[in-house]
Amino acid sequence: MKNLKKQRRIQVIALAAVALVLSTVLIGYAMRDGINFFRAPTQILAEPPAPSEVFRIGGLVQEGSIVRGQGETIRFSVTDGNGVVPVTYTGVLPDLFEENQGMVGTGRYINGTFEATEILAKHDETYMPAEVVDALKEQGVYKGTEG
Repeated sequence: MKNLKKQRRIQVIALAAVALVLSTVLIGYAMRDGINFFRAPTQILAEPPAPSEVFRIGGLVQEGSIVRGQGETIRFSVTDGNGVVPVTYTGVLPDLFEENQGMVGTGRYINGTFEATEILAKHDETYMPAEVVDALKEQGVYKGTEG
C-alpha cells in the first residue's frame, strides 16, 4: 500500500513538472513576436539588425529632415547625436510629431532605411520616452532637466 502511494506521488510530481515545462515553452513561443527591443541610431549603424527583425528605434527627429511624399508616406531622419538613420512611414503621424522632438518608432531596418509601422511622439512639452533619454544621455546629447 505504501509503495502504491509513493508511486502515485511521484507520478503526480512528474506530471506537474511536465505541465510546467510545457506551459513555459508555450508562453515563450507566443511571446516571440511580441517582444520588441529598443535601439538607438548609433547602435543600428554599428550592428544592423536582420531585415526580418522587428524592433523599436528612438531619438530626436533631425531638423530639416521631414519630407512629405505623395499620399501618406513621410520620410525623415532620427538621430541620437552621433548616428542618423533614415525613416519612412506610411500613415498619419501623431499631432505632436515635429523636428527636434523625441520619437519612438516600431518597424524593420531594410536596405539602410527604417521602415516604421508605428510612430509615437512625446505627449507634452517635458515628456520623452525613457529609452530615448537613456540613449541620448549615453551619447552625451541629452539637454533635458533632471527632476
